[in-house]
Amino acid sequence: MINKIVLQTLVIFFLISLSYFQSFAQNREKPNVLFILVDDLGWTDLGSFGSEFYETPNIDRLAAMGVKFTNAYTASPVCSPTRASIMTGKYPSKNHYTDWFGAPQPWNFQNHWTRNKPLVPAEYTTNLALEEYTMAEAFKDAGYKTFFAGKWHLGETEEFWPENQGFEINIGGNNKGGPSTGNKYFSPYGNSQLPDGPEGEYLPWRLASETANFISKNKEKPFFAYLSFYSVHTPLMTTEELELKYLRKRAKMNLTDQFEPEYANMNRTTQAHAVYAGMVEAMDTAVGIVLESLEKNHLLENTIVVFFSDNGGLSTAEGSPTSNLPLRAGKGWLYEGGIRVPMIISWKNHIPGGQSINTPVISNDFLPTLVELAGLKESEIKYKEIDGVSLAQVVKDPSAKISRNELYWHYPHYGNQGGNPGSVIQENGWKLIYFYEDDRMELYYLNEDLEEQNDLSKVESEIASNLEKKLKDWLEKTGARYPIKRADL
Repeated sequence: MINKIVLQTLVIFFLISLSYFQSFAQNREKPNVLFILVDDLGWTDLGSFGSEFYETPNIDRLAAMGVKFTNAYTASPVCSPTRASIMTGKYPSKNHYTDWFGAPQPWNFQNHWTRNKPLVPAEYTTNLALEEYTMAEAFKDAGYKTFFAGKWHLGETEEFWPENQGFEINIGGNNKGGPSTGNKYFSPYGNSQLPDGPEGEYLPWRLASETANFISKNKEKPFFAYLSFYSVHTPLMTTEELELKYLRKRAKMNLTDQFEPEYANMNRTTQAHAVYAGMVEAMDTAVGIVLESLEKNHLLENTIVVFFSDNGGLSTAEGSPTSNLPLRAGKGWLYEGGIRVPMIISWKNHIPGGQSINTPVISNDFLPTLVELAGLKESEIKYKEIDGVSLAQVVKDPSAKISRNELYWHYPHYGNQGGNPGSVIQENGWKLIYFYEDDRMELYYLNEDLEEQNDLSKVESEIASNLEKKLKDWLEKTGARYPIKRADL
């Protein structure tokens, strides 16, 4: 006969074990999230999005497993505003995150690099406010382990860096917009947030290895990992082997570097830059390292994977390393080449693979989408003031509709790459750009003119007028700041 004390002990042990396994099961019901953000990657810079020169087999496989968004936009033609929109779900203009953090402010416009331009650029906010409830904080509050690796560029000083914005681990994130210290893309990096590796170690592969190690160490609990590449931002640096590979490939394909001066000093019209191609492939290899870690740890079916770029490809300045054709212009411009980017959401066996969605979406949408897909009910309550809409139903059923008609952009600055201060509204395929230098409008019907070559503002004046009113109403509602005409100072 079993001793009473022994029996009580067994019962207690059973209840504790049951509670533990129930808790473990509940945790595993929460999907992991892996968010991959690339810097300056253009809309057609992937094989799965049309490139015949760059090789991206790992990302192409991710696209085949998930949903491709062919009409996806960044909230800005430059990096920091888009990154803020991902973290907050808000349009950058709402809190004046309208230029890349570190860009010159107009305090002393006589010494500003735009001093000979007709406008003084608008003042912008230089740090992602700590009062913002970020995507990382939402997952951390829900019990997720949070991890950041790579480019942050959302705060000038340390108190605004990832570890103070919801990330428990920060590898490499600081105020820099590119790898501008040390040996840049190769170790030693000279980055206070990233210990140097062996001499000659390549940065994207190091960031991928750090992310893969984090996944392996945290496979028993839900995690939110944010891999934010410095690639493929300048400086243009790749390995000798990859550069040689693409020099040979360029010769085999009879490609030459071609530029057209129509929209900027140098507008690249072919994808043929060997070093840039090597950077794209190295970034793809890094994505493969992380996906392999998910597969090795049997986590692929329980992990939502997002792939995105922070603005369009660099095609009109700084060496013009890529082409965004058929899109017009590139990074720093409000034309499609500056704001339309590749986007993929994959969740094996939960999202139908191989789908392509042409619904217009924007970087503000990630926060409510991931909150809903992961089932973070408490966080949904905290996000009532955001501008993004959830795409959760769309990724599960590509025929579903989302409850939004217009998209907006506000960029009251001169882009380093040649773009001018302006604001944009897009509705039902119509895109109106309002330029502040001369209070001029351009109107394009993207469904028939993706290249933005036929300005219809005079022909379709009623449509232009209606869109202009909606745009100005939205700008007033968000409290947007504007550039100032020098004659008004």
